[in-house]
Amino acid sequence: MKQIIALGGGGFSMEPENPILDQYVLRQASTTTPSICFLPTASGDAEGYISRFYKFFNQQECRPTHLSLFNPPTRDLDSFIMENDIIYVGGGNTKNLLALWRDWGIDKILKKAWKEGKVLAGISAGSLCWFEEGVTDSFGDGLDSLKCLGFLKGSHCPHYDGEKERRPNYHKMVGSREISSGIAADDGVGIHYINDEISNIVTSRKNAKAYRVFMEGRLVEEIMPAKYLGP
Repeated sequence: MKQIIALGGGGFSMEPENPILDQYVLRQASTTTPSICFLPTASGDAEGYISRFYKFFNQQECRPTHLSLFNPPTRDLDSFIMENDIIYVGGGNTKNLLALWRDWGIDKILKKAWKEGKVLAGISAGSLCWFEEGVTDSFGDGLDSLKCLGFLKGSHCPHYDGEKERRPNYHKMVGSREISSGIAADDGVGIHYINDEISNIVTSRKNAKAYRVFMEGRLVEEIMPAKYLGP
């Protein structure tokens, strides 16, 4: 079973006091105490980001580790990644993430991990990267389209309600056919794909949602309600 959980925002790095979205990710592994590997590539392996990962996941029922491409723990990155049950990708610059992954062969390892049943998850850049293309701020000022890994079909826009320019720019790009139709996610929303299809949409915030954005003679934004994981 192939699994990807695309987080539009939230999680330990954005709402550390609200663990329910990341706890949902942990529950999707096939073991009760999963090993989870953090890939902070998009942030340039920022030490503070890595520290926040360990601070949160050391308090959960799991075995956390991380992979730095700026200070690799081993030459055998394939084995290092494949030993884990969950691979969790952090946010940051998606363009740089993709460039580094392709240079190191991480993209191929992650595709193998996905096909072999490892849970792939991530926030922001770590959400966008799995799709064919989407909306990014990787180029500096403003938002642009970017071709990504293509594990999941269509386009994607994270932070749909968290950054005011995301929604209008996604509408513009889909409407002009600069990018294909796709799915957007508010902060706090996780879109759970099983075998290439959406299986579940969950959220750590009561009013957050996902949206299909597509052309049908005109641009259509279709709300996809999310299941609130809280009390």
